Amino acid sequence: MEILHILPEHADCRQYELDLQTTLAQTLKDTKGYGDAAVAAVYRRAWELCQQVPDAPQRFQVLLGQSIYYVTRAELQTAYALGEQLLSIAQRAQDAVRLVEAHYTLGVTAFWLGRFVSAWEHLEQGIKHYDPHKHRSHIALFGQDGGAVCLCRLAIVLWYLGYPEQALRRSHQALTLVRELAHPFSVAYVQCWVALLYHHRREPQPTQEVTDTLIACATEQGFPFWASQGRVMQGWLRVQQGQVTAGIAQIQQGLVDLQATGAALHRPYFLSLLADAYGKAGQSLEGLQVLAEALTLIENNGGRWDKAEIHRLKGELLLLQQSADHQAEAEASFQHALEIARMQQAKSLELRTATSLSKLWHQQGKRQEAHDLLAPVYHWFTEGFDTADLQEAKALLEALA
Repeated sequence: MEILHILPEHADCRQYELDLQTTLAQTLKDTKGYGDAAVAAVYRRAWELCQQVPDAPQRFQVLLGQSIYYVTRAELQTAYALGEQLLSIAQRAQDAVRLVEAHYTLGVTAFWLGRFVSAWEHLEQGIKHYDPHKHRSHIALFGQDGGAVCLCRLAIVLWYLGYPEQALRRSHQALTLVRELAHPFSVAYVQCWVALLYHHRREPQPTQEVTDTLIACATEQGFPFWASQGRVMQGWLRVQQGQVTAGIAQIQQGLVDLQATGAALHRPYFLSLLADAYGKAGQSLEGLQVLAEALTLIENNGGRWDKAEIHRLKGELLLLQQSADHQAEAEASFQHALEIARMQQAKSLELRTATSLSKLWHQQGKRQEAHDLLAPVYHWFTEGFDTADLQEAKALLEALA
């Protein structure tokens, strides 16, 4: 795919029909990723041309491209406003293909903002409007398959909301769909988010399998945006396998590669993987410094999807300092993480954080307080009892009993 060749500036826009249908599909191959400055330049020029043609049918594609650029650059409020314009256009036209993309845009942006219920609602609507018989035209217009990307993004949202089994089913549906489509960019997209889901579920083996496939696909096809994320995940996996020094180095290089694509929203989350690796290396101070950078980025860009987990991890690293003062700081971090998770209705993060805080209280002899905190969160769940988080919480409750 090549950057779209915009029509000459001197051309009279009334004398030809704007041909921007392949804008999104043609933008990424020769750039470093969604957030590359070249992407913004293409869409700025495309929008100028659309403004010269009343009701240009390509306005939707151009607005969509702009929204993806802004969301990748962590300019979330701008991206969300563009998503609302997309939904308005799609609803007026009653165009199912465009409704998929509009709901996808709003769902993804809501996810980054930590509004998981809103993200769930929009992504479900995207799937509802998706017609697999129109997937070829969908890919031609937007460069990715709308059904597949909605499914894999819905999967991670369902995990946050506390439905790990439903999340896994949706991810399997996404993988099945892209295998049938054999569209490389959609394949890489889905593989990346399925790998992230397995990571959230704390399942190293399937995370490894999907990540290896992702890196191979992204490298072969020339998708640095996806390849860099795969390398970060691969580095974290090496840490879990005991190759701590090599794993940390690989995570760091993956972060450098990802930053070169212009992507900003992913960085805090991947910094948390680096901090976790430092903790396993016995370098908790370095890990805390990395988390400080992650939290600063979150405050600056407005992305809230991983904020609770970063505060929880900060508490875990503080506990490695092994002093009474650090225990108090850790407890404050856990309490803050709980507050965020509850506000976002992120039940999986609430459970994980409640387990961390209950462990601390158990060690301090506060058995009843620990039980009373963890029990109602654990008993809220109706599925996923074979996952590591729920098994750990169950074992702790049995010890507290």
